[in-house]
Amino acid sequence: MERIDKRNYYLDIAETVLERGTCMRRNYGAIIVNNDQIISSGYSGAPRGRKNCIDIGFCIRENMHVPRGERYELCRSVHAEANAIIHAARRDMLGATLYLVGRAVLTNDYVQNASSCSMCKRMIINAGISEVIIRISKNEYNVINVNDWIDHDESLLGKMGY
Repeated sequence: MERIDKRNYYLDIAETVLERGTCMRRNYGAIIVNNDQIISSGYSGAPRGRKNCIDIGFCIRENMHVPRGERYELCRSVHAEANAIIHAARRDMLGATLYLVGRAVLTNDYVQNASSCSMCKRMIINAGISEVIIRISKNEYNVINVNDWIDHDESLLGKMGY
């Protein structure tokens, strides 16, 4: 029997976490790992005390035909990365790795070209997380060095000629 590599092991755990997600479009699961220890987990869902989209039976962004990656302020959910960061102490996240898996609700396929939104990127940077690993397929993943997000500040697009 072949032993699973460590990154896919943690991605499998993040994939299990996404099963708690309550989004009607895409569910994400995230875990934060530091020194081979799981620090925190998070999935996409409405803030505590508010009804989830699956509970109210509709998605505002879906009803408005908002394309993926746009108008997140309309979304009821707190993103998986944000929830994982909220539930961890910064001292435990310094130098950590965040593992992220997303699946489309209707097809159960992995989200293609998945990436953290600009707000989650800012939180990941401020949390001191150094690496983000995003699942592409059951055994493939992208590795993102968070310093790349710092060096290539997307909030300056159009202002600095990027």
